[in-house]
Amino acid sequence: MLNRPYRIATGLFRFVAIASLSIACVSAIAQSPNDTALRGLSPVTTLHKTADGQAALSANLTVTGGIQTGAIPQPTLLPTEEQRQLALRDAAITSANAAQLADALGTALGSAYVARAHYIDRSHFTVASQSVTQVLSVALTTSGAHSAVAKFFFANGTTDGKTVATGPAADAMHAANGVTDPFGRAYHLPAGSPNADMYGNSRPFQTEPEFRRIVGRDYFNLVTDNTVYTRGPVMDLTNSPSYPSGHTTYGYTASLVLGLLVPERYSQMIARGAEYGNSRIIVGAHYAMDVLGGRTLALHDMAHLLANDPAYLKNSKIPDFRASVVQARTDLAHVLESACGKTVAECATEDTSRYSDASAVSAFYAVTQTYGLPVVHPEIAAKVEDVGKVAPEAGYLLTVAYPSLTLAEADQILTETEGPGGGFLDDGSAFGLYSRINLYEAAVRAAALTKSRAGTK
Repeated sequence: MLNRPYRIATGLFRFVAIASLSIACVSAIAQSPNDTALRGLSPVTTLHKTADGQAALSANLTVTGGIQTGAIPQPTLLPTEEQRQLALRDAAITSANAAQLADALGTALGSAYVARAHYIDRSHFTVASQSVTQVLSVALTTSGAHSAVAKFFFANGTTDGKTVATGPAADAMHAANGVTDPFGRAYHLPAGSPNADMYGNSRPFQTEPEFRRIVGRDYFNLVTDNTVYTRGPVMDLTNSPSYPSGHTTYGYTASLVLGLLVPERYSQMIARGAEYGNSRIIVGAHYAMDVLGGRTLALHDMAHLLANDPAYLKNSKIPDFRASVVQARTDLAHVLESACGKTVAECATEDTSRYSDASAVSAFYAVTQTYGLPVVHPEIAAKVEDVGKVAPEAGYLLTVAYPSLTLAEADQILTETEGPGGGFLDDGSAFGLYSRINLYEAAVRAAALTKSRAGTK
C-alpha cells in the first residue's frame, strides 16, 4: 500500500499548535501532570535568593553566550561550522514523523526511515506507519503541553500570557518567595522593557551582548539564517518566553520514541536528542538552563507514559502505552527491513555517520549533562540518589528498550550512571532527579548487559 502524503493544517508547527491548544484548555493549573511539571521546573524561580543560585544564573548567561558565539568550544560531533549548519536545520520541528532526527538511526536505517517517513514541504509529509504516528503523537502532545504551559507560568505567572495561574504549583511558588521572569530580572531586561519579551524570560538573542549570525540552508533547503528562526518571519520568538525549551522537549521526546522503536540504536538516538537541544543554544534561541529543563521534562514525562501512569494517559486513546510502543516497533521493523534488505540488527551496524564514534558521542553527551553550570544544591551534590527509591518509574526508560532487564536492575543502572548532582533542578525531588540521569551512559551499560546475557558480542 502506498504511503500517501498527509497535510498539516497549521504547517510545520503542529507540535506547537497542539501545545497551544493545551494552554487554552487550562485556566487553573490543577491537573496533576501539569502541576508536577511546574513544581519540578520551579527551582528556577528561587535562584535569586542564594549566592549559589545567583552564580548559576550568571553562568547560564556566560555559558550560553560563549557557546553561541564560539568563545566556549564544545566537543561536538561535527566540525564547528558544520555543527552550526546542523543547528540551523534543527530550527525546524518535524513533529509529524521525527524525520530530522532519524540520522541517529545510522547510515542504513536512517536512510530507510526517511525513505518512508519524510517531509515533502512545510505542510505535507509521509509517515512510517499509523502505529508509529500514534505513539509519537501521544508522547509529543503530553510533554509539549507541559512545556507550553510552563513557559507562561514562569514568565508572568499565567497559563496563556493573560489568565492568572492558580493551584498547587502557583501556591508553592508564592510560598517559596519565587519570582516570575527570573531571566529578565537577572539579565536586566525585564518583561515589557524595550526589546524584551512582553511576557518575560527574554531569550538569549535578546539578552546576550553578542550574537553570531549563522547563514546557510534550513531543513527544507532554503537559504536562511538564524534570525529568521528567532525574530521571524518563519519563527518569531521575540514574545515567546524562553524557559523551558519546547524544541528540546520535542527533540528529546521524539528521539526517545525512535530509540525505543529501534533499541539497537537507543543510545545514539538519546545523543541525537542532546544534539538537537544543543542546537537551540547555537542558534541563540535558548539558554543552557532552558535546554536542561526541556530534557528533564521529556525524560520525566516519557517515563510516566512508559509506566502507564493513568494520569498521563487519561486524555489519550492509548490505554497501554508500553504495549503500543512494542507494536509500533514490530511495524517499523517491517518497514525498515523492507528498505534495508536485512534485519534491523544487521542494518543497525551499518553506520559511518557522526554517531559511529562512541567515545566522541560519550564526551559530547557528558558536556550537555550540566553545561558546566555550578552547583546550586550542595546538600544533594554529595549524595548518590537511589533511583529505585526516589523515581522507580524511571527504569522503564531502559526496560522497554531492553526487556531482559528487570525494573530493579534498570533503576540500579540509572543510579550507578548518574551525572553530577546538585544542579539548579536537582533539589531532592523525584522530578529533579531526572535532571541528573545520564540516560546515554545508562543505555550503553544496559545494552552491554543485554548482549552479555544473550551471549553475543
